[in-house]
Order: sequence, then structure tokens, then C-alpha cells
Amino acid sequence: MNVIVGNRQQAILNELNIDIIKSVTGQYDVDTFIEMFKNFYYQRMILDITAIKNYYDAKVLQKLSIGLDMEKVILLLDNTDESSSAPDYLSKLISIGIYNFTKNAEGIMYLYNNPNTYRDVAQYHQLDNVIVEQVMVTEETKACRIIGIKDLTDNSGATTLTYLMYRQLKKKYDVLAVEVDKNDFTYFNNGNLISIVSNELGKVIANNSNKDAIIIDVNNSPMAIGMVQDIIYLVEPSIIKLNKLMIIKRNAFKELKDRKIILNQSVLSKKDILELEYEARAKFFFNMPPLNEREDNIPILNTFLYKLGFIRQESGFEDKKKRGLL
Repeated sequence: MNVIVGNRQQAILNELNIDIIKSVTGQYDVDTFIEMFKNFYYQRMILDITAIKNYYDAKVLQKLSIGLDMEKVILLLDNTDESSSAPDYLSKLISIGIYNFTKNAEGIMYLYNNPNTYRDVAQYHQLDNVIVEQVMVTEETKACRIIGIKDLTDNSGATTLTYLMYRQLKKKYDVLAVEVDKNDFTYFNNGNLISIVSNELGKVIANNSNKDAIIIDVNNSPMAIGMVQDIIYLVEPSIIKLNKLMIIKRNAFKELKDRKIILNQSVLSKKDILELEYEARAKFFFNMPPLNEREDNIPILNTFLYKLGFIRQESGFEDKKKRGLL
């Protein structure tokens, strides 16, 4: 089911022929709007951009992008000089990870069935005027492994796994843990964890290129995803989480063929995994059970890290002489 949020362009939204679970009209402060919908489940949100106060301000849109999953949102733009008619406005949207935007009902229905990726909007991206600063990974940073962690199903434990990987690795490696566009690291009460916004990530990577590894909770930042060398996708394999994923993104597993997909917080047996791999037409990299965060040394996590190539970790493998990347 879908959410409709209208304001000045309500007439266009009235033309849509889609199932609606919630419809609101008016103009909202961005923080109020995020609070209204952050815990509300919906398939798609059709958002009249004029329903957000100061929508022409890129910082307001960036806050919206951080607060909501913009892969589910279709923005209905207006035609004012302050926003979508300005030369660099679409470029700003793209820079903060907003790809699904249009100006009419036909465009909304197209994006409803065919969501954009960066490739679809790249022609609008003015790299000379990007509102964020990105430091590219150079030859000097190649020795440092930059690994991203991302939830594929909602709330599958990316932040906690990033923290536990950091905590386990730091015993034998010089490693850094970073989360992008959120502040959930605060709850671990560890001053060595870094929480930043997307446009700061390039500098953090460049300034820590002497590390053995940087583990990044990328959240929904397309910039962060583009800067990691390897990315681990987390799937919590409960029936409800998998069915939600299939409704929202039916080809999710197909699109991630040959990528590292982890069954996280999983209680599946080997037989269950084989059946799921057959149904999903996907091969899973690792089956991670629920972890005891209070445990100082977690053997199954060491096995996972060893499989990733961190061979200083004590693995569960018989061949301790196996050589990996580090």
C-alpha cells in the first residue's frame, strides 16, 4: 500500500490510480515529517515537494534523505525558479541520493513501476557543482580495505555487525569503524567509533589510509556505497522480512548476483539455507546466527572474518595456513 502527501500539486496526485493506505495534505517542517513516517510501513510514498517547508534548500532535502528511505519515495517536483527549474537543482537531488523525481502524473506511474538508479539520472548530475565534497580513493589508500555493510531487508543489524567486526578485528588489526548519515554508534558508548555525513567520508578515508581496514555502515548513502571496495549485504531471513523485500524489490537477489549476501541473525539450518538459495536463485556468502554482544570473543564471527580474508583471526577452518588478503 502507498502513501500520498500533497500540497500545492494535489490536483496531479488526484489523477493517480494506486492503492492508498494513508493520504495527508499540507506543508510540514522536515523534522516533523520524518517523525510522522519513520516508523510507518508503506510500499511507496508519492511526495509533493511543496509539502516540505523550505524544500528549495538542499540541506532540508539532505535531512529528508537521511531520515527516510528515498528508494521508496517518488518526488513530485514543482516548476518554480527556486527548485526544479534551477540549473543545479536536479544535480543536488542526485548528490544526496534522490533519484526518483518527476513533474507529472505519467512520470509518477512510470517510476512507481520502474524506479530509477543512478545510471538513469546521471545525465542531470553536474559534477562541477556537486554540493558535497568527495575525495577519491587514491593509490595510497589501496592497501587499506574499505568494506561497506548494508541492510538489504529492513533493520537487519548492519550497525551492530559493523561494531562487532570492529571490536573483534582491532585486537589484531589497525581498524576504523564509521557510520554514515546516522548517529546510532552513540549507543555503544565507544569514543573510537565515528559518525559522519556522506560528504565527510572521502576525507575520513584519505586521513586513515594507513589503517588495515575501514568498516563502514553505509546506510542509504549512494556516495558511501560508491566509495567502498567491497560491500556486504545483510538479509534477516524471517518470513516477514523476506516477503517485505520481495514486495518492495522483487529482483533484489537477482541484482546482487555474485555479491556477498549474509544471512544475519539467522536460525536457519543447512537444509533451510539450501531451500532458500533455490527459491531466491542466489548463493549466500555466510550464515550468521544471533550474536551475544556481551561476549568478548565470538568464534563464529572470527570464522566470518577469516573467510573475508582477515587471516590473523582464529578461524574455525581446519586449514590455518590458508592465505587471504591480509
